[in-house]
Amino acid sequence: MKPQEVSASIVVYKNDPEQVVSAVKSVLSAPMRITCTVVDNSPTPDLMQCVVDCGAKYIHAGENLGFGRGHNLVFREEAEASEYHLVLNPDVHFAPEVPAVLYHFMNDNQRVGLVMPKILNSDGTEQRLCKQLPSPLDLLSRRFLGGLGRILFAAQLSRYELRHLDLDVTREIPCLSGCFMFLRSTAIREVGFFDERYFMYMEDVDLCRRIGAKYETIFFPRVAVTHGYAKGSYSSGKLLKYHMQSAIRYFGKWGWICDSERRRLNKKTAALMRGRAD
Repeated sequence: MKPQEVSASIVVYKNDPEQVVSAVKSVLSAPMRITCTVVDNSPTPDLMQCVVDCGAKYIHAGENLGFGRGHNLVFREEAEASEYHLVLNPDVHFAPEVPAVLYHFMNDNQRVGLVMPKILNSDGTEQRLCKQLPSPLDLLSRRFLGGLGRILFAAQLSRYELRHLDLDVTREIPCLSGCFMFLRSTAIREVGFFDERYFMYMEDVDLCRRIGAKYETIFFPRVAVTHGYAKGSYSSGKLLKYHMQSAIRYFGKWGWICDSERRRLNKKTAALMRGRAD
């Protein structure tokens, strides 16, 4: 039997049903063999009927597993049976051709393990989600010091957020967002699934980094998706706490100061901003 071309997973927690339906329909409207599984971390299975009515699989976790652990439930079932796996947030929607374009791009570029398309706000403006691998100072100034951090460390943040990078060019980027990750299943099996020590936040950085050590991680702006981008950790003390805990775990794993691989990859990316590479 020919393997499934693409599997997809969406992890939800008390999300608006219309939002979830929009995401599921975006996936299942693609002109290819594709399955979609929604993992519901909510206390009650209120979303089950609308998900099943759309033709997707539904898993009620019965507890809040977090982002990575929820997606891993699907990875373990689907990654063996599909060529590619799509991770997306429930606040993402896109045109039917997007998965097919990414599928063909990956087929033509066997060294690519992960690709992220252009990410747009609801008003059509671009979200700059291509970044360098973060240092402790990057996250401290960007997330935990608020507006003061952005003022004091403006130049540092500009480098970290690749503010001068041309977002119309396909290129390798070391840190791509987990809101939409089109993954090669063999890469997932080789480097491992999401690290479940992160409850929320940083698990996408960690996975992107592990894939990038063996494959290329590519920003591909020829297609775009729309992302709600709530920035929950900016407004919720609880989510900010999760983000801080994940940052501590991330730097404990990869290194706070001594991280030669981060320096190497970020130096390579910085050359792109100076026009030394395409």
